Amino acid sequence: MRLVLYTHPTFLGSHSQAHFARMLAEAYRQRGHSVELRQPAPLLHARVPRGGWSKWAGYVDQYLFFPQRIRADLRRDPPHTLYVFCDQALGPWIPLVAHRPHVVHCHDLLALRSALGDIAENPTSFTGRVYQRYIRRGFRHARHFISISQKSRADLHQYGGVSPVTSEVVYNGLNHAYSPQAEERALQALRDAGLPPVDAGYLLHVGGGQWYKNSVGVVHLYGAHAAEEIAAGRRPLPLWMVSPPPDARLQAALATLPPQAEVRFFSGLATPVLEALYSQARVMLFPSLAEGFGWPIVEAQACGCPVITTDEAPMNEVGGSACTYLPRLRSADEFRALGRARRRPAAQRARPQPAQARARAQRWLGACGALFRRGRDRGLPCRLPARALAGGPHAVVIPGGRT
Repeated sequence: MRLVLYTHPTFLGSHSQAHFARMLAEAYRQRGHSVELRQPAPLLHARVPRGGWSKWAGYVDQYLFFPQRIRADLRRDPPHTLYVFCDQALGPWIPLVAHRPHVVHCHDLLALRSALGDIAENPTSFTGRVYQRYIRRGFRHARHFISISQKSRADLHQYGGVSPVTSEVVYNGLNHAYSPQAEERALQALRDAGLPPVDAGYLLHVGGGQWYKNSVGVVHLYGAHAAEEIAAGRRPLPLWMVSPPPDARLQAALATLPPQAEVRFFSGLATPVLEALYSQARVMLFPSLAEGFGWPIVEAQACGCPVITTDEAPMNEVGGSACTYLPRLRSADEFRALGRARRRPAAQRARPQPAQARARAQRWLGACGALFRRGRDRGLPCRLPARALAGGPHAVVIPGGRT
């Protein structure tokens, strides 16, 4: 069948959304479908790539010029085309296509919740609040949604105010076959990447530096660990953060650490290097304030790395029973769980774990098969060939039911 994937323009620099769209397209193509990616071209933005007017030039490209192309394309597209919106934030385009077979992927509603005043840690400007309402007004026209977690689905209904015909949950699949790496192989990968050797191990954090990743909380938790280790006469393990360089707020948190503590920042690492980092880490710290899904949790689990994360959805939904959970309020007393993870024998890490098996089950081809099966079972307004509905054994589907 023929699919058209709408995604964000490249000039926004959203690497995660571009990655998601590419993975969807590749998975569909592997199943024999015709796939076309459509996104706004930088017509005006190319003339104003930087500065205060750059954002507004991008808005013109996205919301004035691109809708004209959508209308023209719709007149030429065959009637059996399925239109896939890779993010609900593409809402302003959805009314143009809502009368055709369509489905909208919902990642998270954090920006909308912030605009509605629901998240105190992320206040939103007046123009930001107007923009989020503009997006919501658009995606409310959609009738078929696929969310990446039960939490995202719940937020979509509560804050998005949608009236869907179908609203399902399909967990993200791993885009790489993460698995525990043998120690020597992992150490060699780290050496080849120019990373410093650490004989005793390290603590790990993987995040993009966004407010909800709680990088400051990571440092505070690490500070509690460092103080505990120093008081016991031990040298604290270093903290390696796969994250952008620290901003002023994070630098202030780093300044509170004792002299024996050590924090290093890394970015732009290749996937095999990240896999080696997970495999060698004593524990991954992931105390997010919020998430849409929480990919690093699953990646770490697949590599046999213990995870300490926040005891709220979707982190506890994705991590299951295999994680150590902390309350959202960062308490030094609760961080004693890190000491237990740190002293976990290396041999125990190497044994097969339910978390690893669960993580390996989340593969993109299986997830895409699940998407097609849900289209058939829930009456998505398109006819899918039988071969498209043969989902693999690794599909991870949480039925949401009709609303």
